[in-house]
Amino acid sequence: MAAAFTVAALTPLMAALISRMRDSNLYTDVRGGTPRGTGLVPWIVLSVFMPEPLRSPVVIMGLLAFIDDLSGRRRIRDLPVEWGQLSRGLGIIAVTILTYPIMGPAALLVALMIQPLNIADMQPGVACSLTVIMSLLAAAIAFAAGSDIYLPLLVLAVCAAYSPLDYLGRIMMGEVGNHSFAVALGLAFYVAGGPWSVLMLFLTAPLVTAILRRGNLTGFLEEKIGIENPTFGDLYMDVMTGGGLGDLLRRILLGRRSFRVDNPVLIAVGVRRLLFNPYASHGSENR
Repeated sequence: MAAAFTVAALTPLMAALISRMRDSNLYTDVRGGTPRGTGLVPWIVLSVFMPEPLRSPVVIMGLLAFIDDLSGRRRIRDLPVEWGQLSRGLGIIAVTILTYPIMGPAALLVALMIQPLNIADMQPGVACSLTVIMSLLAAAIAFAAGSDIYLPLLVLAVCAAYSPLDYLGRIMMGEVGNHSFAVALGLAFYVAGGPWSVLMLFLTAPLVTAILRRGNLTGFLEEKIGIENPTFGDLYMDVMTGGGLGDLLRRILLGRRSFRVDNPVLIAVGVRRLLFNPYASHGSENR
């Protein structure tokens, strides 16, 4: 497939180019220095090869996500909001508006898929594994339903072609890459099986991510957040609601209040993580 060959050829070139931009936010000191904007390549290729009217949501989300990559963690003047949080929020709104006429309320779930893909991209290869697994599932649903299988196979091919250097930990998708794959996956599931398939994706993608990142997330919750003996529910809830955008919502909804959860059932399903407020008096979260 032309899309796969294009991604395979351009990804190393993009990584080399970003490596020359060490003073930019597209390059991170993680793992001794890693280009983290190489997701530009799959975003561009997906934007070219996706059919209309499904192309526009990927184009716009990728563009706003790239602004997030470029801006880093910079705040908007004296406001308690980062440029990246604003651009991601605008991306969610834009994708929902663009896709609502096509798929109704499922449009919001497609837009919110950026959350699990973003958390998955924090560990080498996990976002690629998640995308491959989910695109294979979308292809199976499309085959069983007699739907068009092109979009799931496109996402699969593009991700597989991009993935080798990511698995080696030598590149990162960045927001532009993981957000683009997130929206493309949501659209692929809708084409494959309609809104119920999108709901299945929305619920199972965090589950797969929590499984793939289980050790890493457990350490993060224990050491950085202070949750003792995290349950799998805590891991799942971290994937669903963690990260900068989730914390911004906590700041808006919870203020500086903190909550103690002792009920075993609530602990098992992850309510401790859901109600953890990094802006409360117990400290701050650094992911």
